[in-house]
Amino acid sequence: MTRVLTLSLTILLLLWANCPARAQAAAREKKYFNQLQKTFDEQQAYNTVWFVEQRWRLAGNSGFNESIYHVEKILQQAGYKKETNGEATGTLTYRIEKRPMKRLTWEPVDARVYILGEKEPLLQFKTNRNMIAMYSASTPAAGVTAELVYAGRGSAEELEGKDLTGKIVMAESSIGGVYNNAMKKGALGAMAYSMPAYNQPAKYINSIQFQGIGYTDSINQKWGILLSYAAKEKLKAALAKGPVFVKVVVNTRIYASEELTLVANVRGKTRPAERFVFSAHVQEPGANDNASGVGALAEMARTTAALVKKRKIRPRRTLTFLWGDEIVSTRRYIQDDSIRARGIKWGLSLDMVGEDIQKTGGTFLIEKMPDPSAIWTRGNEKHSEWGGSVLKESEMFPHYFNDLLLNRCLFEASNTGWIVRTNPFEGGSDHTPFLAANIPGLLMWHFTDVFYHTDADRLEMVSPAEMKHVAKSALVTAYLLATANDKTAAALIKDITRNALQRLRTEFELSQKAVQTGGDKAKEQYILQVWSDWYVKALATAMDIPARKPGQRVRQAIVDGQKLVQEQAASYMSGL
Repeated sequence: MTRVLTLSLTILLLLWANCPARAQAAAREKKYFNQLQKTFDEQQAYNTVWFVEQRWRLAGNSGFNESIYHVEKILQQAGYKKETNGEATGTLTYRIEKRPMKRLTWEPVDARVYILGEKEPLLQFKTNRNMIAMYSASTPAAGVTAELVYAGRGSAEELEGKDLTGKIVMAESSIGGVYNNAMKKGALGAMAYSMPAYNQPAKYINSIQFQGIGYTDSINQKWGILLSYAAKEKLKAALAKGPVFVKVVVNTRIYASEELTLVANVRGKTRPAERFVFSAHVQEPGANDNASGVGALAEMARTTAALVKKRKIRPRRTLTFLWGDEIVSTRRYIQDDSIRARGIKWGLSLDMVGEDIQKTGGTFLIEKMPDPSAIWTRGNEKHSEWGGSVLKESEMFPHYFNDLLLNRCLFEASNTGWIVRTNPFEGGSDHTPFLAANIPGLLMWHFTDVFYHTDADRLEMVSPAEMKHVAKSALVTAYLLATANDKTAAALIKDITRNALQRLRTEFELSQKAVQTGGDKAKEQYILQVWSDWYVKALATAMDIPARKPGQRVRQAIVDGQKLVQEQAASYMSGL
């Protein structure tokens, strides 16, 4: 029975691949990819990364704002016109939204740490740009010199009964907790070492991940220093020999500012209220995280403008490009205007999209919306080392968007050798506000990067070619959804059905092995049923693919796809 079904499925997939409607859709997709190959300039994207990654970026600080204004210049040169009063009706427009910040902003200027008696600094800001904990205050210009006290993990229990007045505390834990506990004991400041295993700190001994401390007020605020593995080991070795005194010099700025969000629109001709929203966050100091997202999205906006002006693409729906503060700006864009939010049909976040995988080890990933792989993570499905938890069935988000984007990436990979993988939903970036608002949202990113959040995440870790792969795939996805007629929509639905059938086959083979090795047959049947239900519901959402009222061709493609999925799942379940 299973052999017959597999043979029938293979024949069906071959027939779909050669049907006229699929050929037309493939021709449109190939046309878009070819246009983007010629028009998207990865060197320009890389140049933007170069500009942005030089700046230590936190919402409201000078590095963040300079990055926003740099992208604004790119938009202006591409032909986007600045809006003067709300969202304009021109084809290419942009605006910079400005809001007073409720909290102060912060930026580092300089820092040095010396072991007293040694000429060369243990750490210095020009080579360890993450060494100053965010929201650290400045020391006096001449610095502070004090005895260093080692406090294990720096917990309240470990500091109990100790008078740290006039001393500096060192601990092996996150800086925030160490700082808070040390300040209660009268310490002048705190030093902390905390690096995840995926950063391989014993190999990359000078890496430091950025962290922050809480802000109290301008009078009582002190400072925190983040240690590299090498600095931590050297201090511990010195402490083992006797008392150690250190000199710390910190120079920072903490000040009131305004938060900037940059929004650019390519207005749809017939359904302008319906939109595909791209987002890339500006804050965080790294090159891949997330200057690469900023640079790629800026070039995507420029490229789209060029193709629209040449009438190579005629979007019926609006394409929106957004740069701002991670999660905050995207969430506000959705929540601030309920009418606008109802028209947001897809959200796509670009975060860490430029990895040179040979140098960083980070693999390109599409983080899927919650599907059954986030409940039963098995086979080739793997969570990244960033981490993910097991979801509930009630948290599933059945939608075609997962597979539609994946298929565009696989098309790019088939012609270039680009490595494409997916991971189950984990959260933590700009795709989450879309999902929270019940809007389909995906993340394009790379992990595991050994330099993630460290001061080694610099320009030389970024690949222009990788950014181009991501950008082309993302834009073709958006272009198809912004222009799709019934023929294109029906072909895309058949592609998604093919994905569903292939997924069911994969899950069946995994379930078959599980049962053969003593697994619970009923449980394995249930997993197959959940996958079937997920795809049946996902196909139902495909009614909104056409950029017009869907016709009978679209409705029939959905019905046919759902039927095939249900029949295939039933056959597999009975075949266990």
